[in-house]
Amino acid sequence: MSRFFKLSTLLFTFFRKILFLWVRVDIKGAEADELELDPDKPVIYVLQYRTFSGRLVLEESTIRQKLPSSQTKLALGNSDVRRSFFFLYEPLGRLFKRKQRPTVTGRLKQLAQHVADDDDSDVQIVPVSIFWGRAPTRERSWLQLLLTDNWSVASPLRQLFIILLHGRRTYVQFSKPISLQELNGDSEKDAKRTQRMAARILRVHFRRVRQTVIGPNLSHRQTLVQTIVDTPTVRDAIAKESEASGKPKQELKQQALKYGDEIAASLQISTIHFLERVLNRLWNKIYNGIYASNVEAVKEVTKDHAVVYVPCHRSHIDYLLLSSLLFREGIMVPHIAAGINLNLPVVGSILRRGGAFFMRRSFKGNKLYAAVFAEYIHIMFKRGYSIEYFVEGGRSRTGRTLQPKAGMVAMTVASYLKDQQKPIAFIPVYFGYEKVLEGSTYMGELRGKEKQKESVFGLFKSLKNLRKSFGKVALNFGEPIILENYLDQNQSSWKDDIKSIENINDQKPDWFNDVVGGLSKEIATRINASAAVNPVTLTATVLLSTQRQAMDANKLADLTSFFAALLKEQTYSPYITFPEGTGEEWIEYTEDMGLLSRQSNELGDIISLNDRNAVLLTYNRNNTLHLFAIPALIACITQNNPAMSRAEVHRIFRSVYSYIRAELFIQWESAEVDKEFEAWLKLLAEKGLLTLKDDEVHRPNTGSNEFVKLTTLASFIMPTLERYYIVIAILTRKESGSMNAEELEKLSTLMAERMSILFGLNAPEFFDKTLFRNFISILKEKGILEENETGKLNYSELINKAAEDSTFVLNGNLRQAILQVTSGR
Repeated sequence: MSRFFKLSTLLFTFFRKILFLWVRVDIKGAEADELELDPDKPVIYVLQYRTFSGRLVLEESTIRQKLPSSQTKLALGNSDVRRSFFFLYEPLGRLFKRKQRPTVTGRLKQLAQHVADDDDSDVQIVPVSIFWGRAPTRERSWLQLLLTDNWSVASPLRQLFIILLHGRRTYVQFSKPISLQELNGDSEKDAKRTQRMAARILRVHFRRVRQTVIGPNLSHRQTLVQTIVDTPTVRDAIAKESEASGKPKQELKQQALKYGDEIAASLQISTIHFLERVLNRLWNKIYNGIYASNVEAVKEVTKDHAVVYVPCHRSHIDYLLLSSLLFREGIMVPHIAAGINLNLPVVGSILRRGGAFFMRRSFKGNKLYAAVFAEYIHIMFKRGYSIEYFVEGGRSRTGRTLQPKAGMVAMTVASYLKDQQKPIAFIPVYFGYEKVLEGSTYMGELRGKEKQKESVFGLFKSLKNLRKSFGKVALNFGEPIILENYLDQNQSSWKDDIKSIENINDQKPDWFNDVVGGLSKEIATRINASAAVNPVTLTATVLLSTQRQAMDANKLADLTSFFAALLKEQTYSPYITFPEGTGEEWIEYTEDMGLLSRQSNELGDIISLNDRNAVLLTYNRNNTLHLFAIPALIACITQNNPAMSRAEVHRIFRSVYSYIRAELFIQWESAEVDKEFEAWLKLLAEKGLLTLKDDEVHRPNTGSNEFVKLTTLASFIMPTLERYYIVIAILTRKESGSMNAEELEKLSTLMAERMSILFGLNAPEFFDKTLFRNFISILKEKGILEENETGKLNYSELINKAAEDSTFVLNGNLRQAILQVTSGR
């Protein structure tokens, strides 16, 4: 018998080495910190399907990752298991055409009995999933169907062809161990119950992993389009359109089919593989690295939910980066909402096969198109597909997260209200670029050039200077929003309210728009709560706070280190990431990227910005401005006043905070921010930037290092406050009801541009009309501004109170500058 085992081991090793002359594996989840194996407990691996090739790949993976072998005996007290693995499914039928069914194998029975007999023993079951290439099932030629690893079980012959075609792109996913002793429980020991429970848990686990890696089963594209047109919602829209326009229903049905064909994606794994290879080469040429955080949480959510990825929109390449990274991490790429302007010859076809579905800019006046699109989205969610869209609508030209546009969010919520069969989760994604490809374009647009429309040609144009270094990119996945939980918290009666609604697209609950608006803002808030702090943002934030964008190198290094440590000590959220290194290293890194200038001097090097880089770096500063907003606002209030009562500081802080929160999507509501205010006040006092005496707040002595830090901190948020007070100064010099919102926006923008020229403010985003428009909207939302019957703006006495508070927040020179610009105009 021992000779037989030695011979079988030699043959197994021989076949493993032969197989891996061709096969290449990408192993995930097997690192020690991810797998979390207990070295004192035996380990046994479980594979879903019985295949010899699977055994070979498993053993090779354990060898490479220095894990316990799957081929050795597993000692269990006085007995042992012949091999340290088992299969969850057993084969049925003939050799070359067989199925497999889940079963409780002899090894699993032996393990469960051992644990039931010995309370002190345990076994760690490690599920291992193997994918030969990663492809969803969909319409293909017979050859592609034959050679695609999918949801069905391959016969030995088909498995051979799969290995030949996809073996060099084999993906192996190790999952965290399952403790048999924990399944056994503390109650009466029952080996059969433990066997059944373990088998059921493993079946669910493998199904979830498979859905995460290769996506749900996909149907024939034309069948999908036909299914959409045959739904009651679209049939009803056809009937109504026929009645209104007099067109025959059959003609309208054909129009609906054309709409469906125009919209629907045609995702093909061959295209995904092609794009991945092309993009990986591109990323390696452009960037020094792409890093992701909180990926494991994403994998968990995708197992049970239809996922909506909602990234911030900073660059043309956002969606390419996200899909590339997800595929690299073993998560199926999402279907991406793309503008119809990208559906160009050749390019549109490639994007469609890469997962893009196309949507028109406006649905207004075309109810049939709206019905077809809404039904397409609904079927995507119902079948568990992941989807990606940008809640901001367009790219941010200033580096701030833009005000969300709720159209796609509304469709998502409506789809869920229509059918809660599949739970939906929103996953916020933050893109942290050290240097955006479109930086020069954004700078031109902020200076008045016409904004370029979103197009694939814009992407190619952005890649024209590939020799330049664009640094690193961080993709931070934020805290997921489970839609059902959000509805429960914000509209507890939603389940009862929708029972009487037959068609959610035609008849929405009264609360629908408010909930969707709130959800859209919550998404933007959670995007910001997962920001990436990097050397460029830190250096830019400090250097741009100086009047001439120049500073002693040592002083700059000290300040960047200080403010980075400040953020770490009073952490904004657990999803924020920080760079490694010191202030000196961050300055050198930013200098190597060509964003800083260094001038040698006997008394110490001077770091400065030229005009172009000063404008470019405002984008980086704005990426993380919200993280500094609360302490910077406290610094603004206290720097101009040697001593103030604590209550007065708090009152002014509260009066301004709501505006800053609305613009920067800060996570604390007015009812919650007091605790954060007190924490920052205490921390600033500990660092010497303030002194707390009884009920008073004292600033440091002018000229001290602590005062320099305080005024630098205040400068972070000062341009935002200056814009606010420009609007307020204009309102207080105009009679109530003398302007409409558009006139106020235009006048405020002109005044800010004039102030920028007169006082040398080298930042075109200072007079960005979108920021003024948003602030005016906030004033209207809060009832401070109201439109009368003629569309003119009436303002309340709170405007005058805000003007009085400016004496505490702005120093005399700034107030005088604003008054000088706005007076007599």
